[in-house]
Amino acid sequence: MMVGLPSFIVGSVALGLVLIGYVPATAVGASLAVIIAATGLGLLIAAVWAAAVGQSAVAGVFAIFSGFWLSYALLVLGLTHNWFGIDATAAVDTQGLFLISWLVIVGMLTLATLRLPVAYTLLFALIEVALVLVLVGTLQGSAGILQVGGYVVLVFAAVGVYLFFNSASTATGGSALPLGPPIMH
Repeated sequence: MMVGLPSFIVGSVALGLVLIGYVPATAVGASLAVIIAATGLGLLIAAVWAAAVGQSAVAGVFAIFSGFWLSYALLVLGLTHNWFGIDATAAVDTQGLFLISWLVIVGMLTLATLRLPVAYTLLFALIEVALVLVLVGTLQGSAGILQVGGYVVLVFAAVGVYLFFNSASTATGGSALPLGPPIMH
């Protein structure tokens, strides 16, 4: 958690800033250096580490999100450099395909968290909401909906920060922070 959560948070902040318009829409690749090097690779390293110490559920989540972030970067690079031979009219549907595919996986992960403290379910539910907003904003060509999606991304990044503080506290001998009871017992 000590490597995986910060890796996840930094990419989320970078993507959230892109979506809220911190950089112009034409600079969609502005976040890719952070997303590829820090988030995609950082989560992959965290997944391998978690697997090595027997934390298979943590390893699985980190590996899945590494796949998300690296595939997002590849999608952006591929579409902006025409690597896939997809014309501009199909680019929106291609992004929709990407987002719908990840909505399914994140939905599955959200349901899998129902036996964990509610803070984890909140994190995954917010990721799901952000994906829905980005999907709708993309398909409708709505900068406003994309911006709302960006703010939700920043909110789930903040939940990630709270979860990191919990992990940091327990890793350094402190008390766990309140994470709430699980939804299902």
